[in-house]
This record gives sequence, C-alpha cells and structure tokens, in this order.
Amino acid sequence: MEATGGKQIQGAYIPQELLKELSKVNNRLLIGIPCERVEGERRLALTPEAVDMLTDRGHHVLVESGAGLGINYSDNHYSEAGAEIVETPAEVFQADIILKILPPLVTEVALMKSRSTVFSTVQFNLFSQNAFELMVAKRITAFAYELLADDMHRCPVLNVISEIEGTASITIASEMLSNTQGGKGILLGGIPGVSPTEVVIIGAGNAGTVAARAAMALGASVKVFDDDINKLRTIQQVLGQGLFTSTFHPNVLQNAFRSADVVIGAMRYINTRRRYVIAEDMIRIMKRGALVIDLRINQGGCFETTCCLKPADPAIFEQYGVLHYCRQNISNYVARTTSMALSNIFVPMLFQLGDAGSVPGMLKSDSGFRSGVYMYCGKPVNSYVSNQFNLSSNNLDLYLSAF
Repeated sequence: MEATGGKQIQGAYIPQELLKELSKVNNRLLIGIPCERVEGERRLALTPEAVDMLTDRGHHVLVESGAGLGINYSDNHYSEAGAEIVETPAEVFQADIILKILPPLVTEVALMKSRSTVFSTVQFNLFSQNAFELMVAKRITAFAYELLADDMHRCPVLNVISEIEGTASITIASEMLSNTQGGKGILLGGIPGVSPTEVVIIGAGNAGTVAARAAMALGASVKVFDDDINKLRTIQQVLGQGLFTSTFHPNVLQNAFRSADVVIGAMRYINTRRRYVIAEDMIRIMKRGALVIDLRINQGGCFETTCCLKPADPAIFEQYGVLHYCRQNISNYVARTTSMALSNIFVPMLFQLGDAGSVPGMLKSDSGFRSGVYMYCGKPVNSYVSNQFNLSSNNLDLYLSAF
C-alpha cells in the first residue's frame, strides 16, 4: 500500500490487469437469451457485439441454439463473442436473468427458476392470464420494456421501437400504393407536374415525427393531428412550417381524411389517461384505394376498423374500399436493425445492474429502472399491467423492505 497525505491507498501495487479480472468476479450476472417461440418473431434482445461487451465484463451469457438466426447471426457468432450455446430451452431458462422480446409463454414460465427475473414486452394480445398467474406462483420479478425509463423520464425502448416503426411505415406505404401490391399505382411523394401524395398522421409522438419526416423527404404533403398541443408545437419546430398540424377538430379532420392517400395511426396508448380512436365514419369518407396503416395494433388499434383484431383475422384487408395494413410488430421486419438498437439500450442497463449488485439494489437507486417493474417476487406492482388481468397491485416500497 502507498502512503499519500497520511492515508494509505489499498491496491496501489496490484497490476491493472489483475484489478480488471477481480472486477469481473464481483456481481457477475447469468443472462439467458432464449429463442422466441411465436411464429414470425425474429428480433433478439442482444447481438453478438453486445454479448461480447457483457462477457468482457465477466458476465455469463447463455444463448439457446438458433436464437440468432432471425437476425442472420449463427451460433458461432455468439460463441465467438463469449456466449455459451445451449441446446434446450430448459437450460437457457435456468439463467437468473431472462431477456426476451415477446411476453413469456406458459411453457416458458414453467421452465424458469423460482425468483428469477425476466425482461420482455407486455403485449397484452399475446400475454395470457395463465402465464401471468404462473409468474406470480413462481415469485418472478418482471420488467416491461415499454415502461423502462431513463433519467429524463423518457422511455428509451418504446421510443426507439416507435422511431423504427415510423420510418418503416413510409416504406410500407410506398410499397402498398404501387401496382405490384395491388395499389392505385401512385408514387409516394411527388414530381413536377403531378400533385403530391397526401399523408395524414394521427399522433405527434416519436413514430409520428419520424414518419412525417420521411414522408416530407419524399415530397409528400403531410398533415399531423394530436390532442396534445405541446407535441404539435414540438413537431413543427423540428420539421418546419411546411408541416400542417392540428388538434382533433372534427371539420379539419374530416377534410384531411377525404383527400388523404395514406393515413398512419401512431397514437401512444401506454399509461395514458385518455384513448382517442378514429371513428369508422372517417374511414368511410376516404377515397377508394387509399391506405390505412395502424402502428398501434399491439396496443388495441387507432381506428374503429382496426380495434380488437384477433390473431386469426387477416393483417391486410379492405373495408369501404380502403386498404388496411395491420401487421403486428412492424419493427420485426427490420429485425437486425431493431436488435442492434435494443442492444444499445440493454448493455448499459446490464452493466449498471451488475454494478448495483442485485435487482433490489438497482430498484432502490434508479427511478427509471424502477418504473419498468410490474411484478416483484410474484407481487403485482404496476396498475397498468395488473388491471389488464383484473388483479390489484401494491406499492413496490412495501416489498423492497420485506424481501
């Protein structure tokens, strides 16, 4: 030890390489990345590059064989990044921390260790009552990506998914309006001598903002509607005075729908007090051959014609001569980009969790992380989630001191 100003600095003569190895031993996380078992789901919470960063810190990552194929990463990619490849779901679900994309299935919860921690979305159209109740019985601690927040009270996962889906919606609109997809055969945007395409966006949040930016870049005439005047002010400051904005004034909205070529539903319904849904009569007055894209199918839908669709219902259909595009999880169609964006969020979070030493420790010190928990040791602690299952919830503080 070295004396400095009457104080001794412990470890002054320990080589930096050894200190790094010692830091890896402390608070090592055991993280499991299972395959998603819902048909068509390709996204993954961590890419091999993210796994490499975690294993370099000494954390142990289990990856179920074939989990990365949907984003074009093989088992070798993950193995070379330091992950342990396991062959069965039973093995991967023995991890202390499970990182999924979609809500856990009953069969997956049955494989989890008691008192383990799971991170996933809480898409209520895919989250069964039986799975939730089994999580309660096994005293699972569960976090919803949609509810996780940062120091500025922003929702990073929800925001990045919204940005991806907002951008993708314009690509989809361009394709669906073309002759190759049975559309009217019009170019999304405009050229000299031809009237620009009219795009109406419902919702001035992240998805609406990036969709409006992409549509304007193509030369489309864009109108954005929202009930929040502050969001409208912000989007106009970002995109300029060429953007038309309005609250839900009935006459203005009707006129916009009559002339619209594309209408994109991008309202956010997570943890909101009011829910605005566009009436079926508004769809009825649209031009024949126009297109409606609903980005909020997972949250119940933005339009009466798209609300409460069942899994067996077609994702693309025509009603009143208007084509409806209602596929779930549009970010799944650019799964690799989405997985990379998610990794950028989850790696720092897992580093912080490792430094905190435990989930309860981080819950006590990080309010944004705390906002994401909806079940703590089997106890529902978030009313937004528990209300969906007709269960009551309690304040997390009651349990943090008890467990």
